[in-house]
Amino acid sequence: MPTNGEMIERVVLEFQKVQAHMKNAKKENATETYEGLKNDYLSLKAVLASLGVNLTDIDKIKEENQSGASLL
Repeated sequence: MPTNGEMIERVVLEFQKVQAHMKNAKKENATETYEGLKNDYLSLKAVLASLGVNLTDIDKIKEENQSGASLL
């Protein structure tokens, strides 16, 4: 079983990858791809928040959930 630190590291790396893909999808006007990635982004953001990770410096997209409210 991974340690808390290992789990955080894995999720942060995945979060960064998803954000990079979201940026590319938006640039290419790939709206369906962007929306799919946004779901992954919001899930990873929730996991990181539950692990106590400060998202201020690593959240480059700063998307909100569907109700318009930030998950944090």
